[in-house]
Amino acid sequence: MLYRGSCHCGRIRFEVEGEVDSGMACNCSMCSRKGSLLWFVPRENLRLLTSEDAASTYLFNKHVIRHRFCPTCGIHPYGEGAGPGGVRMAAINLRTLEDFDLSSVPVKHYDGKSA
Repeated sequence: MLYRGSCHCGRIRFEVEGEVDSGMACNCSMCSRKGSLLWFVPRENLRLLTSEDAASTYLFNKHVIRHRFCPTCGIHPYGEGAGPGGVRMAAINLRTLEDFDLSSVPVKHYDGKSA
């Protein structure tokens, strides 16, 4: 399935391919403040429709996840990092997908605060 998403103002727009089988809610200091509901895909499944430079990057803690956000409207549509085995991954904020029914997927809770 192909999904389209964006930040609120549209400065960051993207397409992502895959099957959304669940969302992850994390309670770490960053995710709990952002309120993101994350879906993880291989990075090559995410295609930016706007320039890479449209998004700003925030790094914290171990500096292994690139939290990407819009410097204009502040929305965090995705993050980038490496999954198990070093595979490049994208963490898509399901709340930024167009015409996506959030109630259609189960939510898994991750204790990032303790990780």
